[in-house]
Amino acid sequence: MKLAAACVVALAALVVVANVYTVASTRDDVHTVSQLAGAHADAVVVLGASVFADGTPSDILADRLEVACDLYEAGAADVVIVSGDNRDSRYNESDAMKDYCVKLGVPADDVYVDHAGCDTYASMYRAHFTYGAQSAVVVTQAYHLYRALAIAQGLGMDAQGAPADKGAYDNQLNYSLREVGARTKDFVQTLLKLPPADPDQPITR
Repeated sequence: MKLAAACVVALAALVVVANVYTVASTRDDVHTVSQLAGAHADAVVVLGASVFADGTPSDILADRLEVACDLYEAGAADVVIVSGDNRDSRYNESDAMKDYCVKLGVPADDVYVDHAGCDTYASMYRAHFTYGAQSAVVVTQAYHLYRALAIAQGLGMDAQGAPADKGAYDNQLNYSLREVGARTKDFVQTLLKLPPADPDQPITR
């Protein structure tokens, strides 16, 4: 019983430390589009979210892509990396993300597609180690942005972030609650600098 209790306490402490560190260490790196204008980072990295069957981005993803395109136009970076889930032949986030960026005016040649961004850790790891980005402006909603920045910085990137919150989203409470556990998991992965899981294997976003 004492061992079980000690394990529970240790796990609770890890959750608290991971969440406090993730937010506190990255809070000052969150900026507006205008503040990031002319930043000349290696890339704007957009993290994936759900798309509908016809390839239309969900509201939460559309907001991310619109902010990313604004950053591109403002000179935050010369390329955009769209990183999403494409493990199922019937579901393709990343191509839908590129199509949306192109419709908003970003040249197709300036949009890099990462089909193996199966979770946040994989997206940031691949942006750095596969695509070679040493610096990045990361785009996602604020609740998620702290974790993405902590991963990127922990892996050695010079990363800043732009939140894409344009309104209320369905299931926001669930997203925020799930983020507590996700921050803990990615805190450990980043600390150990583990390579991401095989994208062909099941991963919970």
